[in-house]
Amino acid sequence: MKFDLQLFSVIQGKRIVYLYRRLKDATLVDAMAIAFTTENSTSKSRDSDTVSTKSGTIRVPQDTEVEISTTALFASENDEIVRKIESALDDGELMEIWEVNLDKKGTEADAEKFFAKYYQGYVSSFELSSNSEDHVEASLEFAINGKGVDGYATVTEEQQELADYIFKNTTKETEGTEG
Repeated sequence: MKFDLQLFSVIQGKRIVYLYRRLKDATLVDAMAIAFTTENSTSKSRDSDTVSTKSGTIRVPQDTEVEISTTALFASENDEIVRKIESALDDGELMEIWEVNLDKKGTEADAEKFFAKYYQGYVSSFELSSNSEDHVEASLEFAINGKGVDGYATVTEEQQELADYIFKNTTKETEGTEG
């Protein structure tokens, strides 16, 4: 089978953003991105048991497990959401997480949204590391309930700015506008 590689495009890592919110805050605040994120990952795994039968061994698959990890430079811009995530770990609170592809806009009713996968899970690890030669770094891990659900999510301009620069005009900005 021959592929026409001109039909494919590569997605830059900075165009996949993760947004976070404690579930208990769902009616109070929008989900937040973590500023200066250096890496995100979503991993899925499935264990299986070996069962011995008269005909030989067979494998019986278990449920899929999903984990999400995030690493970011720690800064005043992300202090609020990182502290909320740390609090969720301490208090065993459920988190909401959206994995959003900013290169995949919705259509029709979802035209102003982006393709996303929605997860709920618990913070399983929180590490704040600092050494004398590097920036302070926050490393977070989440243990996800279920496998996530596909849909479309609203991503505000402010949330997008954390992922990439937003185009600004060359004219002078006035209060309340951006050129």
